[in-house]
Amino acid sequence: MNKFVNNLGLKPSWSFVDVFGLDPELLAIIPQPACALLLLFPTSDKYQEFKKEQEDKVLKNGQEVSPNVYFMKQTIGNACGTVAIIHSIANNTDVLQLEEGFLKRFIESTKSLSPEEKGAKLESDENISEAHEACAQEGQTETPSAEDHVDLHFVAIVHKDGSLYELDGTKAFPINHGKTTKDTFLQDAAEVCKEYMKRDPSTLNFTVVALSRTQ
Repeated sequence: MNKFVNNLGLKPSWSFVDVFGLDPELLAIIPQPACALLLLFPTSDKYQEFKKEQEDKVLKNGQEVSPNVYFMKQTIGNACGTVAIIHSIANNTDVLQLEEGFLKRFIESTKSLSPEEKGAKLESDENISEAHEACAQEGQTETPSAEDHVDLHFVAIVHKDGSLYELDGTKAFPINHGKTTKDTFLQDAAEVCKEYMKRDPSTLNFTVVALSRTQ
């Protein structure tokens, strides 16, 4: 993951680090500042049911979403990790150090597009696809194709303009989880992760990583 984003232009002073637990004492050991959490979880029937309930609730009651939130739809199968990484970086360009490169150009050229148009641009961007493939091939397991069925999914959680947003490219829109600050972001984002775990307590296939300043 870190080699992928470094190849795309994220300076190594920021990197993805493992989150070993969501309790305050374990969150406290995460390098600071941290600007995003990525949650990997199983896409069970319970998740699909909650996803529909969540979207229906927002459509009924409405929500405030900052116009500065960068949100893209996932239009390619098995690209949730790449989409979550872009969400975590694109919503933090004010603090991250992006070098001139593919990722900076992609974010700047797509920020005014619709979520669907952003997804289509990602689908056609050969530079990002090649960087993803190059890093994936270094792994110990075979990389799934876009057509393969994978029961795990990534979402990003970020702080933007005073609110906590869950960004899932398979959902219709960002989900505003309420107010947060830079100081309380990790604790507030951890609560969102805990809710995912509570909905499916029978599985242990949850992984959380944070995008933190490590140098």
